Amino acid sequence: MATDAVAQLADSLAKTQVTEGELSYKGQGRKFDNAQSVEEMVKEIQEFKGLQALRLEGNTYGVEAAQAIAKALETKSEFKYCYWSDMFTGRLRSEIPPALNSLGAALMTAGARLTVLDLSDNAFGPDGVKGIEKLLKSTACHTLQELRLNNCGMGIGGGKILAAALTECYKQSSAQGTPLGLKVFIAGRNRLENDGATALAQAFQLMGSLEEVHVPQNGINHPGVTALATAMQHNPQLRVLNLNDNTFTKKGAIAMAQALKHLRSIQVINFGDCLVRSEGAIAIAEAVTEGLPILKELNLSFGEITGEAALLVAQSVEGKATLEKLDLNGNCLGEEGCDDLREVMDGLNMGDLLGSLSDDEGEPEEDDEEEEDDEDEEDDEDDVEEEEDSSVNQVSSPPSVPRSPDAASFLCFPSPDKLLKLGTKRALLFEQQVDVADAGKTAEAFLKISSVYNEEDEQVKSAVLDSIDAILRKAFASPSFQGYNFVSSLLVMLGLLKSEDKVKPVHVVPGHLQALEYVVRQDYFPQDHIAVLEAFMSRHIQALESCSSARNILKSTLEHFRPEN
Repeated sequence: MATDAVAQLADSLAKTQVTEGELSYKGQGRKFDNAQSVEEMVKEIQEFKGLQALRLEGNTYGVEAAQAIAKALETKSEFKYCYWSDMFTGRLRSEIPPALNSLGAALMTAGARLTVLDLSDNAFGPDGVKGIEKLLKSTACHTLQELRLNNCGMGIGGGKILAAALTECYKQSSAQGTPLGLKVFIAGRNRLENDGATALAQAFQLMGSLEEVHVPQNGINHPGVTALATAMQHNPQLRVLNLNDNTFTKKGAIAMAQALKHLRSIQVINFGDCLVRSEGAIAIAEAVTEGLPILKELNLSFGEITGEAALLVAQSVEGKATLEKLDLNGNCLGEEGCDDLREVMDGLNMGDLLGSLSDDEGEPEEDDEEEEDDEDEEDDEDDVEEEEDSSVNQVSSPPSVPRSPDAASFLCFPSPDKLLKLGTKRALLFEQQVDVADAGKTAEAFLKISSVYNEEDEQVKSAVLDSIDAILRKAFASPSFQGYNFVSSLLVMLGLLKSEDKVKPVHVVPGHLQALEYVVRQDYFPQDHIAVLEAFMSRHIQALESCSSARNILKSTLEHFRPEN
């Protein structure tokens, strides 16, 4: 008897109006196969005046049962909230679309104006998305604020159908003067991949109203991440961005860092397990330094980030009064790097905000780096031989007329003599030759030109600085120039930062650092980049040992020009 009483009480509580206008059958674990099995539910829905929310989750419904419930909803014009997650467990996938179709049609018939549509944890695949396609395009969804489709197995096809439906909904609602203002989008674990994510990104960009985006575990690589990054820039009210367990790599991370610069309302960033790597982490750190005034949580865990880059991330959160957690666990810091990171956070009085580092992967294997460098060296030697052969062929036609030096030949094989022979128009020639829209090529040109710098030869020194000035002033003057990418490319080429692109570092000479010291003193060089350079120049790095004097002068200049000074 007691057991029956408890069961009846539980059943009664489950059906009770939890909030105003809500009827709930949540979590009863019941199986409703046909119309007869939901007779009591249908009656309660029909008799519930002012029904706004219906919780069906945690049960399983067949087609006939769903159709019976739908019939009862056809008169509920005040209906707003569909809490319909996990309601098809054990059903054939072919049963789900007609069940969803009937429920959607009922809401359209009722003239409902939805605020929340939650169909998470229903493994309905692309066909399931087709089951809600008409509903999403209808006036019932013109008022939709939250769309929750977590763990539905939509795949690329379902993602494209969903994107098209949201786009149509936006266009139709805009035509009626009330554009769709979706605020929350949740679609984790759906195998959207690049094509699905890119299609959705186009819809997100169009809407521009998102406040939360959760798309973790979707097999998205840098093309899809880049598309999402572009879309996020058009959603200025974004507060939460969760792309956990997708694959950014450097390209995706840099694109996302650029997007973050436009998002001053962002509070939570979850890029954990996204393989942002060190170069991406540096770009994100600069974005955090430059903005994000109300950031609460930054997750860059398990991203193959090295110690130096992690320190820059830590330094970037200085002064973020709202910060609650910084997660850098599972990266490649090593024991010393972990200690350094804790020390920096303690120095900022934020030690208690640093998450656990218990899963740190340790510093990158030296042997792996050396093997990669050896492979790169062989490839580069082959490239140089081809360039030399090509250059010889060009010069020898006609053999009796020596070719006058130009910017391209200098950049292939730099020498002081070639630089001087370019004459007084050398700066203009370099401006025309170097694609300053490409931060990597700009960094490469800087290193080529500065490699012939000679402090004791005023003529060569002046030619180098004039040429560098012309290129970098033009580059940094462009709004689209990615300065942080330029700095990270420099660090990679100087051998101070490992790159996923297996770039072979140059042989560092004093001229590289002397020219860089000149550049950081110029008005066109952003002060935000100074902290990044200083962090790397302050560490003991073998590549810089032969240039200790030039490095010390550069370090002193960087300290002097730090923004806080």
